[in-house]
Amino acid sequence: MTPKDRAEKACRAMWDNDQSSKWFGMELGEVDEGRATMTLTVMPHHCNGHAICHGGVIFALADSTFAFACNSRNQSTVAQHNMISFLAPGKEGDVLTAVAEELYIKGRSGIYDITVTNQDGTRIAEMRGMSRAIPGTLFEEETK
Repeated sequence: MTPKDRAEKACRAMWDNDQSSKWFGMELGEVDEGRATMTLTVMPHHCNGHAICHGGVIFALADSTFAFACNSRNQSTVAQHNMISFLAPGKEGDVLTAVAEELYIKGRSGIYDITVTNQDGTRIAEMRGMSRAIPGTLFEEETK
């Protein structure tokens, strides 16, 4: 199994059990080892009292994308901690795209950068996520 095949299979297995990302309206895009892309169209129910996308919704998009990237090796992995900077508001109708890229992985720990942009390429947020591998896998791999 190639690393890309493993990433796709692991992410499909995770997506099948991921009710929260679907509830938000996220869509899973391209995945590869250590990398994932997700999108979300900002709907009225995603907006706060300032009529802009709630920061928690943007964080959820970045966090879900991070989760798919760090689980792409079929090793169950969770967030250890995250830090996000909001750079521009998301607005109703915007299509937000989050791209997570692995910067470093060693042992049970990893570091990922996640960029959220809108349909015009405007940076909406930057997040850094630190991951921690836990026991388990997303699917059973054949051994030879």
